[in-house]
Amino acid sequence: MRFVAVTSCPTGIAHTYMAAEALEQTGKAAGHEVVVETQGAAGSVPLDPEVIAAADGVIFAADLEVQNRGRFAGKPTVDVGVKAAVHDAAAVLAQAVAAVEAGPAPAPPSADESVPTAAPATKVEAGASTATRVRQWLMTGISYMIPFVAAGGILIALSFILAQAAWGEHGAVEVTQVSADTLIHEFSVVSAQHWAALLFVVGGAAFGFLVPVLAGFIAYAIADRPGIVPGFVGGAIAVTVGAGFLGGLAAGFLGGFLALWISRWPVPKGVRGVMPVVVIPLLSTLVTGGLMLVVLGRPIAALMDALTSWLGGLSGQSAILLGVILGAMMGFDLGGPVNKVAYVFATTGLATPGLAADAAQLKIMAAVMAAGMVAPLGMALATVVRKALFSQAERENGKAAWLLGASFISEGAIPFAALDPWRVLASSIVGSAVTGGLVMAFGSTLRAPHGGVWVAPLIGNPFAFVAAVVIGAAVCAGVVIVLKSLRRAPVEAAEPAAAHA
Repeated sequence: MRFVAVTSCPTGIAHTYMAAEALEQTGKAAGHEVVVETQGAAGSVPLDPEVIAAADGVIFAADLEVQNRGRFAGKPTVDVGVKAAVHDAAAVLAQAVAAVEAGPAPAPPSADESVPTAAPATKVEAGASTATRVRQWLMTGISYMIPFVAAGGILIALSFILAQAAWGEHGAVEVTQVSADTLIHEFSVVSAQHWAALLFVVGGAAFGFLVPVLAGFIAYAIADRPGIVPGFVGGAIAVTVGAGFLGGLAAGFLGGFLALWISRWPVPKGVRGVMPVVVIPLLSTLVTGGLMLVVLGRPIAALMDALTSWLGGLSGQSAILLGVILGAMMGFDLGGPVNKVAYVFATTGLATPGLAADAAQLKIMAAVMAAGMVAPLGMALATVVRKALFSQAERENGKAAWLLGASFISEGAIPFAALDPWRVLASSIVGSAVTGGLVMAFGSTLRAPHGGVWVAPLIGNPFAFVAAVVIGAAVCAGVVIVLKSLRRAPVEAAEPAAAHA
């Protein structure tokens, strides 16, 4: 059979492309043709209409709403989450085959559903449990926030490196003193100081959107377009009152539910046309902004101040324990919700104004990134040390995992976890926790929110950082080797399933 597929994940980085590869390889092994459109962070190349027309069925492996879904109207369709395709592509393909054989094809959608939409992508399952929907709302906000974090954080980190070269030891302080007005009127292309200040100002502007974007797209996931305005405005006010990312979370949920509630008011037919344009954004923004300013903002800001003070006072065993906990979270689900909670906790700490070179927030960021590198590196190492414990497909995945782990892409260990979940995840948690604790003990710091070894110049005490990663990866590899050595079934028995990974 011929299938077309669309894959997408909240961050659009790893799961999107891993699901595509899994579907293509599984289809080829089963004698089917699968052509995939990846709707990732880098955009997508739409499937050729002739390829869609020739397809027998459609597979949607997506955690976001499929863009231009109407192109696939009239064909048997399977709609699953992206992780289903990563973990068990064979089962997803079997569902698609069954859908084609069951026939007839579903009725085409209405003309409105066939029109391409430029709306931001999100996907919240209406029939899902409350916990699942809350997770999907949060992941929608985080998915749109991460590019701002990465761009702003790396630009600011680069500005400090250049500032130290231009001003000397106190460059990190000097660069913050150069105003945007100075750059507008006096910028010199031959001045390293001005370039450092330019990077800092642009990075700061990107970072300034972090909380509003988080709040705006949480609200959007809850209420669709009516939630965008109250979410963004509430997030901006959260920044103004010093409520930080906790305020952004509160503003996102508050604005989203207010907009959703108002949009469901039974109003006269003549008023319906102005509801989404005037009434909903006006009322929901007024109430959200007012509550954030006079009711919620101050207590949340006080909580953020207490959290900042607590982080600043971390030392010794308490700092190491925090590193262990965050490290274990990074290794818990390899890019899933728990991993993202730890990552967002670290990256939002980078937005704290006036961080010293040895600030606890920078140590936390270093611990989180180092821990996130461990699982794929540990699996890659294990496939080299004890090849007999791994299938040929796993050994091939291990070669790619070296680069993925070095680049801080935790999802590089997912193909291993898909075949042997508890052993791989147990070893990932242990190895990542060891690395997180060691980084905090060594006092390594990091100003960049992503990049792995490619941002080594931005790491404070880089040799200790690398040592912590190596030790954690070795522990991870050792644990998984021991656990796999204890299993009863030989690896050869797993070969057929591994071929579909």
